[in-house]
Amino acid sequence: MSEKRIVPAMILCFFFGVFGAHRFYVGKIPTAIIQLITLGGLGIWMIIDLILIILREFTDGEGKRITIYM
Repeated sequence: MSEKRIVPAMILCFFFGVFGAHRFYVGKIPTAIIQLITLGGLGIWMIIDLILIILREFTDGEGKRITIYM
């Protein structure tokens, strides 16, 4: 279980997802840079990440699931 929280990741993804802000937050730096360059995979990648965060299936940079809300 990751020490990162769902709510900050969800807020970052919703408002700044096309820039990869939520991926920077959880420590996925290489994919965050790619998401920044491609503008969130033209929005599709950002939407998929948001769905994964809501379903509690999103992982941090170490591969641990983010399951704690606050």
